[in-house]
Amino acid sequence: MKTLRNRLCAVFFACTAQSAWSEQPQPSIETVAVYERALPTTTTRIDRSALAPGRETGDSLRDLLGVSGSRMGGHGIDPTIRGLSQTQLNVLLDGAYVHGGCPNRMDPPTAYANATGYDEVTVIRGIQTLAYGGGGPGGTVVFNRSKPRFEAGGWLQGELSASWLSNGNTGNIGADLAFGEPQGYVRFLASGTNSGNYNDGNGVEVRSAHEERGGSVILGWTPSHGRQVELSWNHQETLDALFPGAGMDSPKANNDTVKLSAEIAEVGGLSNVKLELYRSAVNHIMDNFSLRDLPAADLEAPSTSDTTGGRLVAELDTELGLLKMGVDSQYNKRSASRWMVGAMGKRLNSIMWPQVSIDQTGAFAELRRQPTSTVTLLGGVRYDYVRSKARKTSEDPAGLPQSPEALYGQYYDEISRSRQDHNIGGLLRIEYSPADYNTRIFASVARSVRTPDASERYLASNGKVPSANWVGNPTLKPETHHQLDAGLLTGFEHTTLALSLYVNQIHDYVLRDRFADPANYASIYRNIDARLMGGEGQLTWQLLDTTSLELGISYVHGENTTDNRAIAQMPPLEGFAVLTWKPNTWQFSVEARGAARQNRVDTTSSTGIPGQGLDVTKTPGWGIINLRARWSLSALTHLELGVDNLLDRRYTQHLNRGNAFSPDQIQVNEPGRGAWVSLHTSF
Repeated sequence: MKTLRNRLCAVFFACTAQSAWSEQPQPSIETVAVYERALPTTTTRIDRSALAPGRETGDSLRDLLGVSGSRMGGHGIDPTIRGLSQTQLNVLLDGAYVHGGCPNRMDPPTAYANATGYDEVTVIRGIQTLAYGGGGPGGTVVFNRSKPRFEAGGWLQGELSASWLSNGNTGNIGADLAFGEPQGYVRFLASGTNSGNYNDGNGVEVRSAHEERGGSVILGWTPSHGRQVELSWNHQETLDALFPGAGMDSPKANNDTVKLSAEIAEVGGLSNVKLELYRSAVNHIMDNFSLRDLPAADLEAPSTSDTTGGRLVAELDTELGLLKMGVDSQYNKRSASRWMVGAMGKRLNSIMWPQVSIDQTGAFAELRRQPTSTVTLLGGVRYDYVRSKARKTSEDPAGLPQSPEALYGQYYDEISRSRQDHNIGGLLRIEYSPADYNTRIFASVARSVRTPDASERYLASNGKVPSANWVGNPTLKPETHHQLDAGLLTGFEHTTLALSLYVNQIHDYVLRDRFADPANYASIYRNIDARLMGGEGQLTWQLLDTTSLELGISYVHGENTTDNRAIAQMPPLEGFAVLTWKPNTWQFSVEARGAARQNRVDTTSSTGIPGQGLDVTKTPGWGIINLRARWSLSALTHLELGVDNLLDRRYTQHLNRGNAFSPDQIQVNEPGRGAWVSLHTSF
């Protein structure tokens, strides 16, 4: 790992030395290269002002077409794209990977991405590029920060925002200030959120309170046109987060990320050369006594997740087309233990993550070629070497609980402390744009391989009874996804239609299951074959000069083809309709959002006994209405008002979460009616 990172630095600075930071004019560095174009049916980009005020980032992402999410409380909603979630998605925070510290995913990566701290969020559905790291078969979520641009004589720019949501009495403030000149800048970002418990549609209080705050300092240097260096430090923490039914709450979870990046627009025949080096450190604590009434037994589970990584990417204009190539690396180390706390001190109950490390190094190349004016081809290949290892597997907790190795041996035929995976992925895509029509059509085939994560391979949680054990499988094989994706974007005089359909054939899908022993229904993992298929569609219709209608629908069908049964935790048919009227400086919108009943569930798992699956139950369909108004006080200042869940409907989204003590699944009701106000100004 160290050798690779040293080589990344050496290659980059060798390139910069060739040009000696020449003062000659150079092409500007674009925030989004032309290379990364994608159809709106597969990629959504929104700025931070478009995210829902007063709501946690993961919750706001659920408003986007094809994105669902599981709720455990008011914070840490875990996204799902095209039926895939957790480490089946790649999530990057300003170019850095941040892996959560909670084995029960109270803190997915999006929990450390307060929306006010990023300028733009990009959601890519499926495989559209190989540049964001290995795996990620479900898609990629990228939180971006743009770079301030200062003209001569200008020295200050920034944004201020504040919002309040009545349901939960949630207040949020954010500040983004940049000071500088054309040659350099310093940028400060700060945010704070304080949220109480919200009420569901029946007026029942849901334990969901939390406090969130964060800040960033960014130093930028532009020694010449087309060259830029940036050093940043980011801190994000969540305090006193309550999780109903999860058995534990989280008194504290924080992340510190340090990142160095450098960009050169053109050097030595290469263009858009970019180097990123980062380190993130996550500390997480969950317990069952500091934020709730005293239980029969006090339990505490501190955990850490540290990630070090880097990426070097460049483009080369060749006779065949535009070649994008790069190497990247990330090393993640996780540790988690659960302790029984009493008058006699602490006693170890479980080594949940026994010093697990996953070391991944990859390289990719993609070629974009336009053989004719109407056809664009994209082809790429990627290789990743991944080594997974657990070091602390033989230590025995005090008393009856078992060591990780003892737990592995109880449920699996083999025990392996270390695994090496050689993952090969690829992408082939064609886009066709007829000359006489305002239409683009695309089709792609992709292969991606995902190594099982720390929990899937090495989790070792002792339960109060054997059926409450939760144990990873050290012998799991990597998931291999073969995806076919096709779609179109077409426009008429007043209408735009975007449509995407996909099929994902998965070999060695990692299924969380139950051990089929009448005396021991422990939660385990095994490989199966599976198939996912579905699509997304979006229609925009300009009814009048000031009035528009937007419709969206998404669906995914998951099938366990090994056992001929449904895969648990698949979102149902979901959709929305938004009617917008924009007279003068005002904009009004009415949104209807809902989901169909989910009947395709797995409530029995491999045991065949009701209540043993990952789905709690068949989930009824639901529909809500949201209102929103926006007043532009000036070109730079906007006031927004709204009401979420206008009819105060009681409803639950289908995707649910697991208990921190046992494999039991829970569903948490969504918030009832809530009025909100938001003020945003920039200068």
